[in-house]
Amino acid sequence: MAMDKRPFGEIIGKLTVTKEGKRLGIVHDITFETRTGELIQIVVKDPTPYTKNLNLERTKENEILIPYNSIIAIGDFVVVSEEDVI
Repeated sequence: MAMDKRPFGEIIGKLTVTKEGKRLGIVHDITFETRTGELIQIVVKDPTPYTKNLNLERTKENEILIPYNSIIAIGDFVVVSEEDVI
């Protein structure tokens, strides 16, 4: 999926939602492969109760990890495809 390039700081702090409008949490960080620069996942803090129903990988700090390839759009929100997340 080709997306417009966005500065790191422009994505941090955005609300993450599914394309159906379910809130997931706030983007806290992004992980990437250091050798290639390939984006791997976004780290979402303050996960909503809705995320408990999803089988998402979590950090020690209880932040959720969302695969970067599940992102549909980045604008006022980071919109992800729930089908690609689980």
